[in-house]
Amino acid sequence: MIDNIDTLIKLLAEKDYIIDKKSAIAVFLSLKLEKPLLIEGPPGCGKTELAKAVANALNLDLIRLQCYEGLDYSHAVYEWDYPRQLLEIRILQQTNEKEIRERIYSDEFLIERPLLKAIKSDTKAVLLIDEIDRADPEFEGFLLEFLGEFQVTIPELGTIRAKNRPFVFITSNKTRDLSDAIKRRCLYLNLSYPNEEKELEIVKRKVKDVNDEVAKKAIKIVNELRQDEEIVHKPGTAETIDFISALNVLNVNSLDDLESLIITLLKDEEDIKHFLGNKNGRRDNN
Repeated sequence: MIDNIDTLIKLLAEKDYIIDKKSAIAVFLSLKLEKPLLIEGPPGCGKTELAKAVANALNLDLIRLQCYEGLDYSHAVYEWDYPRQLLEIRILQQTNEKEIRERIYSDEFLIERPLLKAIKSDTKAVLLIDEIDRADPEFEGFLLEFLGEFQVTIPELGTIRAKNRPFVFITSNKTRDLSDAIKRRCLYLNLSYPNEEKELEIVKRKVKDVNDEVAKKAIKIVNELRQDEEIVHKPGTAETIDFISALNVLNVNSLDDLESLIITLLKDEEDIKHFLGNKNGRRDNN
């Protein structure tokens, strides 16, 4: 385990994740207290990458549950391999019902989904419950037992408790409010887009032979887009990296003409039209 916050910051930096002291404290306490960490913030600010970087820094397996509308218990925790169970029942036709039931409701026929896999792991793991706000609010009720006791209940097998408590990271894009019950079980971290200085440092770690002056100008443009209230789908750090990588590939030293490169930053037709309209408007005024 990591002994102090500075060591955590250093280890994450070695994995090319730049974290500030305030955020590092939240992560450190989550690891030490073995409490889930709820990370909220806009898309593209590094929430998912933080969980990945922690797993990488600690050399632990990353188990990911990607949330979506309609996600249910069976896809998050477990389900039975029904075709194999039916085949086994045919093979055991002459066996009494009790023996058949004991046979088919065993680990051999259990399909482990992310939550069950995390608590059955023989070693520590990092569990990422990604974009929980995309799941239906009812799904949060399924998580309460897991997050509170690190256990799940399977009717045919009973309660299964964690062999090793996983380190849990829960991300949310804040498209809806989460329940107080979920929040009470977690520590909390709010992430925002990095400032220009921090984003430059991130870019320089991700893009080889980056031109500092061009990168600074590019990052300034990205920040202007993020502050534009008319832009619906704002570019994240990944888009910044794509943008500056494209500049490198094309050997561009001037940002006068952005029309051909805006596709790396904006992924929505209306956002692109708005940006180009503003750009042309400024050009006409000049």
